[in-house]
Formats: sequence, structure tokens, C-alpha cells
Amino acid sequence: MCDLSVIIVSYNTRQLLDDCLASLAAAAQPPGGAEIIVVDNASRDGSQALVCERYPEVTLVANDENLGYAAANNRGTAVAQGRAYLFLNSDTRVTPDALVAPLAYLDAHPDVGALTVRLTYPNGQRDPDNHRGFPTPWNAFCHFSGLSRLFPNRPRFNGYFLGYADFSQTHAVDVIAGSYMLMPAALFHQVGGWDETYFFYGEDIDLCYRIRQTGARIVYFPHVEVLHYKGASSGLRKESAAIANPPKETRVRVARESVRAMQLFYRKFYRDQYPGWVTALVLAGIQLRGWLRVLKHRLT
Repeated sequence: MCDLSVIIVSYNTRQLLDDCLASLAAAAQPPGGAEIIVVDNASRDGSQALVCERYPEVTLVANDENLGYAAANNRGTAVAQGRAYLFLNSDTRVTPDALVAPLAYLDAHPDVGALTVRLTYPNGQRDPDNHRGFPTPWNAFCHFSGLSRLFPNRPRFNGYFLGYADFSQTHAVDVIAGSYMLMPAALFHQVGGWDETYFFYGEDIDLCYRIRQTGARIVYFPHVEVLHYKGASSGLRKESAAIANPPKETRVRVARESVRAMQLFYRKFYRDQYPGWVTALVLAGIQLRGWLRVLKHRLT
């Protein structure tokens, strides 16, 4: 047993994984110690050899195929010994206080079910996906129609990214990203872990929804900053294009999976809450967005 299990899913991000593990090695450790678990989804770029050769203290779970993000994380928790889990992306670099300070806050607030920190891109911009409300039909409509940009300080119109919040203060949110998600191990298992129906994208929103259903709070803790090279495995984000360049097939598959994730989440949690015509409009909008997203990556 230790204080913290850091669980990292890796897929063809060798250079970034190396940087991530090096930053973790330099970070301050919790009093009860921390372990690092890398779950590799059958990378072909030498990621597994890197872990074995340079980081022998790290536990490596080597999958024979790409199981997706949710399933791989669950494989990591199966061997984890920590009383708290930190799910961390391989395309992050942590700061020296990125383990101790957030864990101390979590320990001091038993009503908190999950916590994240301030994630920033290399250009200093804050990662908006790490500070969100739930994607209700209204929140999604305001976001995709542009209403949230017209009224950035109005909570009624900005429930998707909660852009009206004071980002200098610790506060509650609905959704945080799996890029940095800290939570008590007991609560993780209580809510059933990651839903493996999701392959890539959406699984963190699903997990946050189930955590909120228990009555626990989800907290944005901006006093620690972590660098995030977003989208390194998927290839869908320009923030990591200079470092990772997955093949077109990977980008197209991930684009499809991101759309499927939206459909899964809506059908699982919202379909019975709204009239049939709302559901039909939402699912049609998701499908249209999906076709456009796939087409974009087929043509580039």
C-alpha cells in the first residue's frame, strides 16, 4: 500500500512518455510514497523498451493490442496499490508539486470525489477541456451555436466550458479531463471504474457523471500547473502536431470514436430525460458533426 498510484496509458508517444516519466521522477513524493504504472497499448515506437531500460522502478503493463483508453486504465488499477489514483496522460509534464499539493487537498476534503489542476498548452493557453459542465442539450447548443462566445460571462449561456468562473480560485466543476484526474481509489471502485464501452474520448465525462451521482464534488485546483501536449496519441490536435504525427488511419478512427462517444453518453444518461424530438435533433447533430470531422481528417 502507498499513498498514490500514478496510472499512465501510452500509445506511440515514446518521446513524450520519456519526458513525462522524467518529470514525475523529479516531483516531490507523498509521505506514504507513490508508484507509477504505465499501461502500454501495443505501441510500435519503442515505448515499452524505454520504460524497461530507463525506468526500471515503473510497473509496465504491456497490452497485446490497443484496448482503448478506458480499458487500459482499468488494467492499471488492477495492479495498483495506492489509496488514491492519479490518471495522467503520457503527453503531460508535471511540476515538482503536482503530486503532493493536490493529494493533500483531496485528503483534507473528504467530500471531493475527483480533482484536477490547471492544464496548460506549451503556448501558455489553458486547456478548456479540463474545466467543463456536463454536455446537456442546452449547454451543447450554446457552445456550438456561438451563444457562449456572445455572452461569455453569463452562466446560462456558458455552461459547456464554464468560462465565467474565477480561474485563480479553487472551485467545483462538473467535468475534468482524464489527462490529470486524481481521486480516492475506494470511490473509483465504488462507481465501477472506467466504462470500457468507450474506446477513446467521452470516458472521462462518463466517469465524472457517475462520481457526481454519488453526491461527491469535482474540483478544479488551479494552484498547481501541468503542461499538456494535447492529442499526441490521436493526432487530432494542433497542440502536439510538431511532436507526434499519427497516420491518417489513426486520426480517422479517433475522429469516429469521438463521435460515437458523444452518442454513447447521450443515450446512457440523457435519452430518458428529454422528449423524443430533442433526442432526434441531438443525435442528428452529433452525426453531422461526425461526418464533417471524419471528412476533415480523410482530406488532410
